[in-house]
Amino acid sequence: MKRSRTVLESKRYGVFSCRPETTLLSAARQMVREDVSCLIVVDDAGYLAGILSRFDLVRACIESEAWESRLVADLMTAVVVTVSPETTMLEVANLLLEKQIHRVVAVREENGRLRPFSVISASDLIYHMLQDAEPAD
Repeated sequence: MKRSRTVLESKRYGVFSCRPETTLLSAARQMVREDVSCLIVVDDAGYLAGILSRFDLVRACIESEAWESRLVADLMTAVVVTVSPETTMLEVANLLLEKQIHRVVAVREENGRLRPFSVISASDLIYHMLQDAEPAD
């Protein structure tokens, strides 16, 4: 992995998102349909409100038989680890290890609020490590 490569140079744009008032059943269906491990929770204007992971859904199922009708707002993580477009992939790797998390959300600041534009996961780091590796003999 090229240590100086930035998030902006490394990642596709776009996130799969939902709203805080989305039911967990709907969120689970979207995760399965899109084959993603998390949804970025956004407010009416598209600004970052939180993140919902597959583990959150598993926890909800364990905690309640009626998990399907609960709202994303009840289970989402509101404090999200974010990075800017200029953050290097090495910095992302260090954040993942330091915080013991699987992903960070890349955001742009707009009017003092954060607009998500990408998610960078440990899988993305592995992809770039392989792309930049020396070819096998």
